[in-house]
Order: sequence, then C-alpha cells, then structure tokens
Amino acid sequence: MSRVFLRLVAAAVSASLVIAACGGDASDDPVVTTQPAPTTTATTQAPPEPEPVDGPGTLVEVAIESGAFPTLVAAVQAAGLVDALSSDGPFTVFAPTEGAFAAALEALGLSAEELLGNTELLTAVLTYHVLGVEAPAEVVATLDGQAVATLNGAEVAITIDAGTVRVNDATVIATDIEASN
Repeated sequence: MSRVFLRLVAAAVSASLVIAACGGDASDDPVVTTQPAPTTTATTQAPPEPEPVDGPGTLVEVAIESGAFPTLVAAVQAAGLVDALSSDGPFTVFAPTEGAFAAALEALGLSAEELLGNTELLTAVLTYHVLGVEAPAEVVATLDGQAVATLNGAEVAITIDAGTVRVNDATVIATDIEASN
C-alpha cells in the first residue's frame, strides 16, 4: 500500500473520535484565575482545591482506572512511555488484553519479568500497538484489507469478517474507549 494512501487515510481518521479519542470539549482559551492578595495575619489559608477535570484522562490514566490492563500499564511504565502516551497525541491504541500478553510471552519464550526488563523489546512491542492518528471504529471498519502503520514503523493488517474486526490475528473486542489524547 502506498504511503500516500496511508497518509490520506491518516488525515481522514484524524477528524474522528479515537478508540482512545481526543475529547473535544476543552476550550483553547487561557484560563485566568485570581487569588486574594497575601495578608499580614499569622493565619494561613489552605491552597485552593483543584477543580475536577471534565472528560476522560489520558490513555495511561484510562488504562489504569479501568483495572483491565495491569500488564499493559506495567509495561508502559517499565518502558518509560508514560509521558509519551500521556502527551497530546492523537493516538489509537490496540490495547493487548491480559490473555494476549500471556500468549505473547509464551510465543516469545519469556517471563513477564524478562519482558519488563528488556526495554528495547518492550518499547517495540508497545509502539507496535499504537497508531499516531485518531481511528474510531467506524473508520477502522472501512479499512478491510488495508495495512496501517504503527508508531514503531511496522504495519498491521486490518481485516473484517462477518462484522468481526481483526488487527493481524487479534480480534478487536472493545472499541471507542475515550481518552483525552
């Protein structure tokens, strides 16, 4: 598949929500807050409480909060990718389940500890599961037979059979889980 076509698909996909989608509710206008002028009294005021954040957190925060991806979260932390996957994005993550990690460890002949200790391999595995574009299910569903580039430079094949979406040999079981990036 030509890089030009992939870039066109990536541009089209960027306009939509992502499996871990960008929230679009936040304003780009700067927020101005004021605090009272300091007083000379001996009493101190408690710092203001942080305002609650509307919408979902980053990909990493959503993965942690779900509780469904402990190995993925540990892997992201061990690879030093927390900041990268908490940045603005946009990203689409084909998040491996616990079962997928177990199968991968068996296929690689590694223990979880060995994989988590091999930063180079771990980074390659994790970035293989991330697209640098927003790709909601409705767009992914139009990519039957297409290959899509991942952040590590490799491509994954998207196939659809009887409504079941597969990324290479993995079946997509949940879609459009929203995150801020």
